[in-house]
Amino acid sequence: MPRFHFRAVSGTGEFVEGEIDAPDEAAVVSQLRERGHMPLAAEPVGGAGGSTLQEWLRQPVFGRGRVRRGEIAIVTRELATLLDAGLTVDQSLRLLVDLAESQAMRRLITDVLQRVQGGSTLADALGQHEEAFSRAYVSMVRAGEAGGALDAVLARLAEYLEQAEALAEQVRSALVYPLVLLVMAGLSILVLLTVVVPQFTPLFESAGAELPLLTRVVIATGDAAQRYWWLILAALALLVWLVRRQLREPQSRARIDRVALRLPLLGPLLAKVDTARLARTLGTLLANGVPLLGALAIARETLGNAVLRDALSETATAVKEGRGLAEPLARAGPFPPLAIHLLSVGERSGHLDAMLLKIAEIFDRETRSTIERLMTLLVPVLTIVLGALIATIIGAVLAAILSAYQLPL
Repeated sequence: MPRFHFRAVSGTGEFVEGEIDAPDEAAVVSQLRERGHMPLAAEPVGGAGGSTLQEWLRQPVFGRGRVRRGEIAIVTRELATLLDAGLTVDQSLRLLVDLAESQAMRRLITDVLQRVQGGSTLADALGQHEEAFSRAYVSMVRAGEAGGALDAVLARLAEYLEQAEALAEQVRSALVYPLVLLVMAGLSILVLLTVVVPQFTPLFESAGAELPLLTRVVIATGDAAQRYWWLILAALALLVWLVRRQLREPQSRARIDRVALRLPLLGPLLAKVDTARLARTLGTLLANGVPLLGALAIARETLGNAVLRDALSETATAVKEGRGLAEPLARAGPFPPLAIHLLSVGERSGHLDAMLLKIAEIFDRETRSTIERLMTLLVPVLTIVLGALIATIIGAVLAAILSAYQLPL
């Protein structure tokens, strides 16, 4: 029978940790509840080698490290569970300090705990760590504290963060194979240009025949890579610096984002991603008592595209004038028509928050399916392009050999 490592809170509010034999995680939860414990986590013993390797690979190389979004989602879920069980905020935070899996998270929760014990509200304490907790997160916690429903708000927040992290993890997983393919093919091309082709250069020179144009281009490219590799690296570093600088300037960022939205495949994907993010943030904020104008200001900061952020600013101005949300949003930016239509339905029915969350679910699914299609298309395209480059280099060498020795084709 499998063995599970569990973490739970006893009936007296004490943290309990140990191992238990059970057929699955559901049975572990049942056994812990029979003992009067509130389960927090259950993991198979000895079966987490892959996750341990992933955690090790994610550890920072330099510095103390930062708290990951996945950790924030886990802590939010655990805090909601503890508050729902009747523990106070400071008792829950004290337990979370012991539950923290990384030093960065332990330091973060300890600081929040100290501020709460010093008389600060939880929202104000979280707001001191903008690098870990977004404005939307802090505003929702503040609304939950004001309404006396902090546990329910944190449960919704945890769901929001878990879904966002699941989408990000899907994107990262889908990009692993194309990146590996790109790196390996790049190394192969580099070896061909700097190691293999130069071995044939003396042979071509001794033959005295004029080399084909393609061969001369390949030899010159390999020679430049050998002699001026440092200059190429410096140029790439300069290019990256210039791009990052342009992205930090509002006008340049707006131009780049506008062009990105017009691209055939990437543009609709970016619009869907930001639409899902906007709808989920707005819906969660409205469901937790945040006014619409305040929710729009917070949701604006979560959007990645500058054009859509500007469109949301124009929408906020229209909302102040009492013109609703759907119609100004349709006029202001390139949001998907389906989202606008459903938003209009939600306004007319008086269930705007629920409709926004429904829109988020729809476009999350569409984003996942679009990413899967793009990744399915990207791998063969990369394979063909990189294979063609390698075949071109090899063909240039063979063409030079045939030309130098006047061999029949």
